[in-house]
Amino acid sequence: MKDKLIELIIKEGCIKFGHFILTSGKESNYYIDIKKLITNPEALKIIARLIKEKAEELGLEYDKVAGPELGAVPIATALSLETNKPLLIIRKKKKEHGTGKIIEGEVREGDRVLLVEDVTTTGGSVIRAAKILREHGANVVGIFVVVDREEGARENIEKEGFSLHPLVLVSELFEAAGVSKA
Repeated sequence: MKDKLIELIIKEGCIKFGHFILTSGKESNYYIDIKKLITNPEALKIIARLIKEKAEELGLEYDKVAGPELGAVPIATALSLETNKPLLIIRKKKKEHGTGKIIEGEVREGDRVLLVEDVTTTGGSVIRAAKILREHGANVVGIFVVVDREEGARENIEKEGFSLHPLVLVSELFEAAGVSKA
């Protein structure tokens, strides 16, 4: 199933070449456009199944699934449907009206949460989301990402006491596409 995901990422044209500024602020000569992929229901089903299976293989027990807005929300929703676990959405910033929430969905002290992300470079946005969950009493049992760009996310995430579980490494994508990363 991982091979099918890699094939879909390439077939959907999710690897773009040129000059890009990433969320992390880094410059790159390629961009992984997973948002293009996660609008494909077949791809979302595969991603959710792969995350569920990998979490089971690792023996991770969790009560809820979470994702930071925007790219991770469809992934977290698909996983919620696949596992029948409640969904949490971590906002980029607190709502300035209504309840003023930073997390949509109910977080209780001690909740075990599986956090998902679309792409990681340095891990900054997913670390922020994990810390928000922790501040609200949740225990982040694992962070799953569709594609890890292999640019420090794992090390930064582990430094914060969390574990990263990528479905696909960018080096695997480049190998499958027959392209050199350099």
